[in-house]
Amino acid sequence: MTDTSTVAVLGTGTMGAAMARTLLRAGHDVRVWNRTRSRAEPLAADGATVADDPAAAVRGADAVLTVLLDGPTVLETMRAAAPGLGEGAVWLQSSTVGPEGLAPLAALAAEHGALFVDAPVLGTKQPAEAGELQVLAAGPQEARPVADRVFDAIGRSTVWLGEEGAGGAASKLKLVFNNWVLTVINGTAESLALAKGLGVDPERFLAALEGTALDSGYLRMKAKAILTGDYTVNFTVDAAAKDARLIAGAAEGAGVRLDLAPAGVARLARASEAGHGDQDAAASYFASFEGPAKG
Repeated sequence: MTDTSTVAVLGTGTMGAAMARTLLRAGHDVRVWNRTRSRAEPLAADGATVADDPAAAVRGADAVLTVLLDGPTVLETMRAAAPGLGEGAVWLQSSTVGPEGLAPLAALAAEHGALFVDAPVLGTKQPAEAGELQVLAAGPQEARPVADRVFDAIGRSTVWLGEEGAGGAASKLKLVFNNWVLTVINGTAESLALAKGLGVDPERFLAALEGTALDSGYLRMKAKAILTGDYTVNFTVDAAAKDARLIAGAAEGAGVRLDLAPAGVARLARASEAGHGDQDAAASYFASFEGPAKG
């Protein structure tokens, strides 16, 4: 078996496009598809083949990497891809769908003879572009030779969490991780909004954090976005809201009471309703104000 594979990347948004480029740099043959074709076409200049539909993208592929918004979108896309899906193809499901979203995906894979690997990733745009994601994976042993070649291209490390992709081990850990990510994002946004409301210089807040255990690079990244008004996407408000809903739902199903996650759902929804849904999640800042707030 060679060290490279034919990989179909379905979904070329912020993360999918970056992952496709790292696969191309590693020498893999990459086909890409996106519902809005114009978002996939720039990858042709990097060497990718742009497919007209999901079935064409996956036909003959060793691995299929889904990087889409949510479980229903993944299921719809893979149903469309199924006529081209080869027996034994390895499906690497990297969207954040939550543990409850895995069963129909795994069933579809089994129906078409594909090997299903639940493989959410930790990291945003910059580590994705650098091939420095951390992959959380669960799936059968026979899928791992192909899966690991893909993971080695897109990530700095892979944590295998079992052989049952539908068991939810990887997706559950991803929700725990994202719960903390959303806590930092919303906490930063609320603190800077409070500073604005109280007439406090936000730079004094950031200076007070310097050198303390409370400081973090991620907090500063989100603070910079808010203070400069640059909401270039790493993780959109709408995607964050979707993840917050998954987190709150999973907690409720497990009998765990969360207060911050449900509040985060409402906060992110307000930011989206104010017109910031396709901006970086740091734009949850705007949920703190009755009307449009600038800076």
